[in-house]
Amino acid sequence: MTPLPLNSTIGILGGGQLGRMLALAAARLGFRTHIYCPDPQSPAFEVTPHKTVAAYDDEAALAAFAAQVDVVTYEFENVPARTAEILAGLKPLRPGARALAISQDRLIEKGFIRNLGISVAPYQEATSAAEVAAEIEATGGLILKTTRLGYDGKGQRRLIDPSEAEAAFNELQPHPLVMEAWLGFEREISVVLARGLDGESAAFDPAENVHHDGILATSTVPAGISAETSAQAVEFAKRIADALNYVGVLGVELFVFKDGSLIVNEIAPRVHNSGHWTEAVCITDQFEQHIRAIAGWPLGDPRRLADVVMENLIGDDIAAIPGRLRPGIRPHAYGKAESRPGRKMGHLNRVSVQNREK
Repeated sequence: MTPLPLNSTIGILGGGQLGRMLALAAARLGFRTHIYCPDPQSPAFEVTPHKTVAAYDDEAALAAFAAQVDVVTYEFENVPARTAEILAGLKPLRPGARALAISQDRLIEKGFIRNLGISVAPYQEATSAAEVAAEIEATGGLILKTTRLGYDGKGQRRLIDPSEAEAAFNELQPHPLVMEAWLGFEREISVVLARGLDGESAAFDPAENVHHDGILATSTVPAGISAETSAQAVEFAKRIADALNYVGVLGVELFVFKDGSLIVNEIAPRVHNSGHWTEAVCITDQFEQHIRAIAGWPLGDPRRLADVVMENLIGDDIAAIPGRLRPGIRPHAYGKAESRPGRKMGHLNRVSVQNREK
């Protein structure tokens, strides 16, 4: 396992803000990056001169891209399976294609996690509106989700009346869908963990997350959980990463109940929105940690040096950055050309300055 030498080129699938931040971190470590994305307006293109604008199913473009890079990673989990298969046959793909395949299908993902002895919400496949209506009647309510392509609150409905079943089933695509029990959890947390080529792992402190309209609004660290619950959440994340033989940064979202018990909600095989706070208060942030891992370098120190709240800037919120700047606030704008409702445009990290010496 020879580490990538300086000036090697890292190929990144996806040109959004996560790809942009990965490219910036790679440059800081002495690597070049090459972004592959179909969208010519991708914000990641602004931070590296090496780019390919082509469809993910363009096999000739993928081969040309692979010939120009030393390792390939991705910034989002909906990379087509065929794309991953092609690239994995040409250059090292980190994280591997198995992590993508599992995270892309909620039914497969939940079964994988459950088979590791980790609790998930009770669930079952839904192949008809009648099945959904019957389950609502029996349970008093549920969450109906797509198996694929759901994120930021998209692709899911909370249903409490059987009369809602038919419209929701028809609107959510593709079928089959997932019926998931609605559970009265106390809070949501996430663990961002890195695993290196040598199997060593390093986890950041769990963050407590608040969502508005299905979109992450804030991540607060430290989370309002016990040390025992924190350790259990990290152990779950490590167990998942080890089972996948994972290389890179992994996000694991969990629900916490009043007694401190946990269930895993979902996993994300990439750097994670709820880990953006690491930019401001960690010796090694999640983006540098991911680059180190996929390059075969030693993982960095994930220790947190201060308390912090990460706040997403959604839509026109981005225009308020100049007026929001105060001591202890670190802004990050993603460079997106167009502001739209529900679109993540940047974030602020609000650091508890008084804790810097801890």
